[in-house]
Amino acid sequence: MYAIVDITERPKTFFENQKLVDFNKIWFFHDQIKKQQEKPDFEYLAKFEKKYKLNLWKLIQNERIFLYSNFHKFSKNEMMKILEQECRFFEHILDTVKPDFFFSKMPAFHHLELFYEMCKNSGVNVQIIDFAVLGQSCMITQEHEKLDIVNDPKGLERKNRNFDQLQQYLKSSDLLGYLVNNIMKPGKTNQELIQAAKEYLLHSDSENTKTHYTYYGRTKSKVLLHGMMYRIRTKIRESFMNNNLKRTLALPEKFVFFPLHTEIDRTLLITAPFYINQTEAIKIIAKSLPINFKLVVKEHPIQVTRGWRSSSEYKEIMEIPNVILVHPNFSNEELYKNCSLLVTIAGTSGFEATFYGKPAITFVDLNYSILPSVSTVKNLHELPDLINESLTKKVEASSLDHFITLLEKNISKFNYADFLQKLKREFFYGGNLVDVEIPEAKMKLFLEKNHSVLSELADEHITKIKWFKNH
Repeated sequence: MYAIVDITERPKTFFENQKLVDFNKIWFFHDQIKKQQEKPDFEYLAKFEKKYKLNLWKLIQNERIFLYSNFHKFSKNEMMKILEQECRFFEHILDTVKPDFFFSKMPAFHHLELFYEMCKNSGVNVQIIDFAVLGQSCMITQEHEKLDIVNDPKGLERKNRNFDQLQQYLKSSDLLGYLVNNIMKPGKTNQELIQAAKEYLLHSDSENTKTHYTYYGRTKSKVLLHGMMYRIRTKIRESFMNNNLKRTLALPEKFVFFPLHTEIDRTLLITAPFYINQTEAIKIIAKSLPINFKLVVKEHPIQVTRGWRSSSEYKEIMEIPNVILVHPNFSNEELYKNCSLLVTIAGTSGFEATFYGKPAITFVDLNYSILPSVSTVKNLHELPDLINESLTKKVEASSLDHFITLLEKNISKFNYADFLQKLKREFFYGGNLVDVEIPEAKMKLFLEKNHSVLSELADEHITKIKWFKNH
């Protein structure tokens, strides 16, 4: 068993000395990436791209560290030299190890997506763990946007649930509600933030700024100033929303619902790389509606973790003639019940809308795109026709019921959301600081406490390995 470890400097000692897992070899990802002044080798990158069937520009131009860094502006040469070193390193790993399987969480950064796609396109059996579209459970899958197990719907168990029963099922597995209650609410989170700040000031050094391109340009003073300005800016933006966006209102008789995605997030940057400008997407949708329809847009409640959006962006959306922008606390259920159609770039909201008998349009193919009531945009010029066609679609409870049964065959019982919260609170001050020392004894105790759930997760990986061998 081999591992590529993508961490900061302080946890590195734990991985170098730990005896809990007997790895054949460990590579530290950031040890492989150096500051280089040479020009990138585009000839090598072109051959690499063709060999692994990749689109490298798509990955590099949507990398959040390059797009949104608050501390360092990356030059074109820097970005391409980082990419070239990553490609050479990952290619060396595949050529040397020749792995049969690759286990990982769902990639959120370009280099993780790069290695994932290299493995997948090289015939390596990939097992990626990520949140499922229902509940706090997860899926272990080859591709986030597809289901591994796709049975003939005729062979699935028929539960014959109606829409009322399906809606109760949806409410009982409310992932968004869990995240809101466990991430956004104050209390322990504020305490953890203070503890993280203290730890950062007293113990965290500047070594990462030399060795990790994700830390380029950071200093303690810059980080603290940015943190203070971030909190002030968040409060100002929240005040604007509270004063200008409605929590309740008489909804239009005919409207299409477009829920905003959280930014910065994999969902747009990797899953829907050509649609990262949501304001432009809103304008396109608004132009495509029938004249007697409005477009209701809702801010995502989890966007608070990114400091909300600028008031200028909200104003730009509000100025579109047939658009109504509502508060993030506006009831999703009320919008699902009353809309005629839901449009989403790549979100689970399109799936949730079907529980209320409403058709959906997505901008990319997703695992629930196999539902007859869900359409995918293939050409933006055809969006007006697709909207008109979708408005006539009827959602059948039986089709949704069959899909849920199929989905349940792909879902793990492992409570991924809960486990991540435990991990963050045990080692990373609630996720507020990752550059921390990890005592082996503390990790051993954590693993022992969570032995039961981790054993179940391991068993599910083994089951998936066996499934791969038969398919």
